[in-house]
Amino acid sequence: MPLTFELDPSVTSQLRDELCVLWADVTNAEGAVGFVPPVTPEAVRPDLLAHLAAVDDGRTRMLVGRDADGTVVATAFLVLNTHRLKRHWCSVYTVMIHPSLQGKGHGRDLMSAIEKAARGMEGITALRLTCRGGLGLERFYAGCGYREVGRLPGAIKVADGDLRDDVTLWLALS
Repeated sequence: MPLTFELDPSVTSQLRDELCVLWADVTNAEGAVGFVPPVTPEAVRPDLLAHLAAVDDGRTRMLVGRDADGTVVATAFLVLNTHRLKRHWCSVYTVMIHPSLQGKGHGRDLMSAIEKAARGMEGITALRLTCRGGLGLERFYAGCGYREVGRLPGAIKVADGDLRDDVTLWLALS
């Protein structure tokens, strides 16, 4: 079942609710998307609203993936740099695929859609993303063409005594 991707869809209450559910589902399946399980859709809503405010302000682009039924099952945010010396690249945040679809190639489809969207953005020549170490995400992103360019050891505190590396990856588009 292929997913369809849309850049900057209209933000409706239904889309907000579906994104909150997706974010909670991904987190509760041990996904590294800014929270530690267990969470509810309402717990992630303030962070989503901050992302959506940045989209509304034109500082961020939102990519949404839907299944054949039209349900939101994937998303990512491309954050534009405002600093004059960094406007040629953007950061990718909150990359999510619904847990029921993981391991079926949809993550790579999402990463390809992110790359395609970035290539269509005027002046963007590279993508930067960060991930939580210790989960094998570096290997996944390397398989999508990203290369590790930095690592902050123990910079992410998942729980007392559980510190993870904050890994920075880079994809040159040119």
